[in-house]
Amino acid sequence: MRQTALAVLVLMFASAAYAAPHQERGPADSASAERGGLMDRIEHASHAVVDRTSDLVISTMGFLGVPYKRGGNSVETGFDCSGFVRAMYDKSMGLLLPRRAEEQAAATQKIDRSELKPGDLVFFNTMRRAFSHVGIYVGDGKFIHSPRSGAEVRVENMNVSYWQKRFNGARRVAEAPAGE
Repeated sequence: MRQTALAVLVLMFASAAYAAPHQERGPADSASAERGGLMDRIEHASHAVVDRTSDLVISTMGFLGVPYKRGGNSVETGFDCSGFVRAMYDKSMGLLLPRRAEEQAAATQKIDRSELKPGDLVFFNTMRRAFSHVGIYVGDGKFIHSPRSGAEVRVENMNVSYWQKRFNGARRVAEAPAGE
């Protein structure tokens, strides 16, 4: 499991390294220079988001093995699924999500499963109700979560039959604008 998580992280960092090199622009074409400046700012912002998402995924891996605890939201007490997600986003991204899984689903942007990126939230119907379980997508069809009483934070494959049958949807957490 840890090897898969490491492979995902290596792929994320490698893809960020293939950005096009900055090209010098002459002062004769001010419109082109302005457009280039805008592209540089967009590229910088996208790298910042990738870096923060990478920090989130890396941070979650440090909590593998922490025991499940219903209502738990810390390493000391253990985590339930939504407490784990909330703590990871707060610690790594400085974003405070709602406490319950269904509230987290309502507060985040719906995306298609095909659009999943590391750091997105994945929801499952594990208690005969929508959005009763949540985890953090880490890439390569895998997610990290705090599954149930008697278990520990772990990485699982979303493509196994159990999770496929219960998949409820994917959501993306919108980042707060810089300075907020």
